[in-house]
Amino acid sequence: MAHTDAGAELDPVHPVPPVPFPAPPARVTRAGGLTRAEVAERLARGEVNDVPVRSSRSLADIVRANVLTRFNAIIGVLWLIMLFVAPIQDSLFGFVILANTGIGILQEWRAKQTLDSLAVIGEARPTVRRDGTAVTISTSEIVLDDVIEVGPGDKVAVDGACVETDGLEIDESLLTGEADPVVKRPGDHVMSGSFVVAGGGAFQATRVGREAYAARLAEEASRFTLVHSELRTGISTILKYVTWMMVPTAVALVISQLVVKDTDLKDSLARTVGGIVPMVPEGLVLLTSVAFAIGVIRLGRKQCLVQELPAIEGLARVDTVCLDKTGTLTEGGMDVTELRTLNGHDKSYVRQVLGALGESDPRPNASLQAIIDACPDSEEWRCVESLPFSSARKYSGASFSEGNGESSTWLLGAPDVLLPADAPALAETGLLDERGLRVLLLARATRELDDPEVARDAVPAALVVLDQRMRSDAADTLRYFAEQNVRAKVISGDNAVSVGAVAAKVGLAGSAVDARRLPAGREAMARELDEGTVFGRVTPQQKRDMVGALQSRGHTVAMTGDGVNDVLALKDADIGVSMGSGSEATRAVAQIVLLDNSFAVLPSVVAEGRRVIGNITRVATLFLVKTVYSVLLAVLVVCSQVEYPFLPRHLTLLSTLTIGVPAFFLALAPNTERARPHFVRRVMRYAVPGGLVAAVATFVTYLVARRHYTGPQSLDAETSAATLTLFLVSMWVLAIIARPYTWWRIALVAAMGAAFVCVLAVPALQHFFALRLVGTAMPWLAVGTAVVAAIVLEFLWKRAGRHFPA
Repeated sequence: MAHTDAGAELDPVHPVPPVPFPAPPARVTRAGGLTRAEVAERLARGEVNDVPVRSSRSLADIVRANVLTRFNAIIGVLWLIMLFVAPIQDSLFGFVILANTGIGILQEWRAKQTLDSLAVIGEARPTVRRDGTAVTISTSEIVLDDVIEVGPGDKVAVDGACVETDGLEIDESLLTGEADPVVKRPGDHVMSGSFVVAGGGAFQATRVGREAYAARLAEEASRFTLVHSELRTGISTILKYVTWMMVPTAVALVISQLVVKDTDLKDSLARTVGGIVPMVPEGLVLLTSVAFAIGVIRLGRKQCLVQELPAIEGLARVDTVCLDKTGTLTEGGMDVTELRTLNGHDKSYVRQVLGALGESDPRPNASLQAIIDACPDSEEWRCVESLPFSSARKYSGASFSEGNGESSTWLLGAPDVLLPADAPALAETGLLDERGLRVLLLARATRELDDPEVARDAVPAALVVLDQRMRSDAADTLRYFAEQNVRAKVISGDNAVSVGAVAAKVGLAGSAVDARRLPAGREAMARELDEGTVFGRVTPQQKRDMVGALQSRGHTVAMTGDGVNDVLALKDADIGVSMGSGSEATRAVAQIVLLDNSFAVLPSVVAEGRRVIGNITRVATLFLVKTVYSVLLAVLVVCSQVEYPFLPRHLTLLSTLTIGVPAFFLALAPNTERARPHFVRRVMRYAVPGGLVAAVATFVTYLVARRHYTGPQSLDAETSAATLTLFLVSMWVLAIIARPYTWWRIALVAAMGAAFVCVLAVPALQHFFALRLVGTAMPWLAVGTAVVAAIVLEFLWKRAGRHFPA
């Protein structure tokens, strides 16, 4: 995946300063939109929104990233040397690297295709006016001067100037850091990357493509935010230290084999290369990429778009999931089950009011849509002024000219927001909330709609009772999180009692807390959040504060949501998860998008992340044990002034049987263990003692064999004995890594052992790999040394686990 540098990420603590936004040049306003001819003219001039959409990197980038690596360069040079100075058997490591690199490219290319196909499904399609008609197009088809219609949840795709507004409120916090929505009026500028939180309208595109500075900033801020990956950082750290160790050791080995020892030049070169090649943990990076790529492909089959590969890892580390009730615990749709009139209002008149309110909002939310379905519009009522619903104020409103010529102003929203605490209707509302029903209050305002205190002295007219459709998979999903020790917190803008009742229906126990009573301080809020489970009447800014408070306690937080009120929290959470049917703004800032809106996919995402992280941590130990014993063997050879005991073919065989093949299967195996921190420490605490024991045991066998064997073929016999010891010790390391045992893990270890026995037993393979055990004394000594090494290894690994906990 292509990412910008992590430094480009917006810091939630130190927001980006306001964007300098000079007024665009004056243009002729075309409220009805462009004609087909005008669009063609602008396309011909290149005045089109050609900013590349967020996507995975190109095939060329994938090939370059997999081929042009530091370690591939080192191994490539050594491979070319071996092709000229030694038999083809000693060049096998080069072919293995070619095959591995090819596999890495293929898997990442498959992952790219999966990502790109899913991204097309989830792509935002703005509505523009062409030839006086509203049409839906892709973002890249917008041209200069296009008139673009926007409503709640829409992301502003290009810079522009408003031509129509109807209570339009735009959140520019991702660009400027200012949390309060900005009310827009005709002539006001809008910036790409901002999003609509209330109302609607239309604006004319004044800057498109790469000309818009705000568009470039939006790409950096909301599309390429880099998820922190401890795995990626840890592997980079390990490779850095490996390079520092490898370079001086390799130089000393070259000098030792070519200058100090008076041996055949080609044989010396072959043994020198044999000492350098295994120092490189080249397969570790490859296997990590393959594991991530396969994870993306697996999740893609479940309609889960992973917008950033490390997000798989991030969700595996999550210990707290914050859920927005609507769209996660409940489905988006609702049904009006009851209409209770208050203060003697006539029910048919109330239905007329509700129908008119529904007609006044061109983009109704789920609650209002249910009301529209239940209360048809009366054509005699005309909307004079409207106040769109906002998550911050919790109500909407409109002023009407009724059919009889009278005027009235009505509000529709949360009863506990519109009514004073002692209002009689609140007692009735509380009983309904306890049943998990959603209740809206219809009230007649006594003040003008533009009055900041329009809700004061409003007269209650009716309670609209809505039944929320529960997700059938919500209970099972929450049960999975509980079993995995992942705490779930329901954070909703609805009434706390109602939210608590809904949460109880899906098995989430805990008292409901009204977020308006939460303390403002981060530490105090964090304490309340640790103790509570369900929170209602949460404002968008509070959602963001809650995420920050949980993170301040060391929690890794995932936030799910689908509405514009979730955007800020999704942005600040460690992992943001958006529903595919959610607003464009939420999909833009989330790292994971559930395209089929199935909350039940989340356990699969968590499980995939745990599989990747747990298994990479497991197999990284295998690779780094090899690096450690290779460096130590080289140091011992240099200090002892003896020939390096192995040819490249020997270490290629050992690496394939004890690391390469087993690591591939182990890396793709199921793993449900929650990812733990300190990747480098957890890997190195086992790799160092493992490599140390393997190196010492192998070198002891080699030195004894040098005294035991004499004659022109003695070096081959010494090498064979040392190879047997190293293989057995490496197999024991593999046997430890493969725990806990299952039938297929036992079969895997046994198959690798059988393959090595086959090499020793078949004459042709003996000759190909230059392995021939001479006599019985040294082979049994090699086995005995390996047994002692295995016992020491068990002791050291258990001790490391106790004294160096991760």
